[in-house]
Amino acid sequence: MKNKKLILLLTIFISFGLVLAACGGSGDKKESNGGDNEGKSGETGTSEDYSAAMVTDEGGVDDKSFNQSSWEGLQAWGEEHGLSKGKGFDYAQSNDESDYLPNLTRLARDDYDLIFAVGYLLQDAVTKVAEQNSDTNFAIVDTVVEAPNVASITFAEHEGSFLAGVAAAEQTKTDKLGFVGGMDSDLINKFEVGFVAGAKSVNPDIEVDIQYVGDFSSADDAKLIATRMYNDGVDIIYHAAGAAGNGVFNQAKDMKKKDPKKEIWVIGVDRDQHEEGKIGDKNVTFTSMVKRVDLSVHEVSNLGMNGEFPGGEILEFSLKDDGVYLADTNEEAFTEEIKSAVDEWKEKITSGDVDVPQTRKELKKFEESL
Repeated sequence: MKNKKLILLLTIFISFGLVLAACGGSGDKKESNGGDNEGKSGETGTSEDYSAAMVTDEGGVDDKSFNQSSWEGLQAWGEEHGLSKGKGFDYAQSNDESDYLPNLTRLARDDYDLIFAVGYLLQDAVTKVAEQNSDTNFAIVDTVVEAPNVASITFAEHEGSFLAGVAAAEQTKTDKLGFVGGMDSDLINKFEVGFVAGAKSVNPDIEVDIQYVGDFSSADDAKLIATRMYNDGVDIIYHAAGAAGNGVFNQAKDMKKKDPKKEIWVIGVDRDQHEEGKIGDKNVTFTSMVKRVDLSVHEVSNLGMNGEFPGGEILEFSLKDDGVYLADTNEEAFTEEIKSAVDEWKEKITSGDVDVPQTRKELKKFEESL
């Protein structure tokens, strides 16, 4: 497999995205880079006939997190090219893992040129469907599938989470932080490990309570976990739990309603979750670790439309190209002092002075070096 890191792609897309759009909307067929990247019948699409769809994981398209960000990116791409839902782009909702394979299969049979699978949980299903539908292009988010007609979209979550840990360590009044993950997996461990590493880089004595929901949809279970954490003195919880993370926000807002002076915070994930933290004139969202899933979906769709689908490649979006970053929407909480500290650590990471751990084993070595 080619292992091509498109570090500059996202930056180029943000600045010059309309260039690709103009190429895609020219109405002319464009030669593919190779046989593996060709669309159905050996041709690539134009803005008039190219179509793309996505399959959500169990969190659903309106999870206010990962799936929603992906859908927003696909919608933006479709609208840019004069398409509409059901006529050029669409999505299939998965209520549980048993829906992944049939959803992917149905969209392939519906002759979509490009199908996105949102989340590492769809890895096995994509592997199977991609092999069965070699003329269809697929893209999977957050993991790698080795197939010539699959593009693998990955992010440096550990880097963005490190900065979230730095910010939390600068903000906490109790020196007790919490992390609520969805499923205990290699991917979500990257969020956990990066967060702990960032916090302890500021203060090695900080305590981080780490707990997992077990899935990405059980908001009630996440709410119970958050209740215990806040009652135990944790004042900032970072969640990487998809739709289940809404339970963390709900508990923080409930406690804020009862005691408006209580200083408790939530760090959102995947998209800027500032809106989810609103409660009257207050807001419990301290910051969010944003992954530009929306722009990665938008970008890969344009590449496919232009005959440049990166089949068999790994696309990595990192801190260096703002593929991940911390939101500073809550200016009252995310002060200039905290922003300055975050920027200092960001420079250390992007310059190579700090190598952020990605696994618990790497974290142990990292802590020993502090």
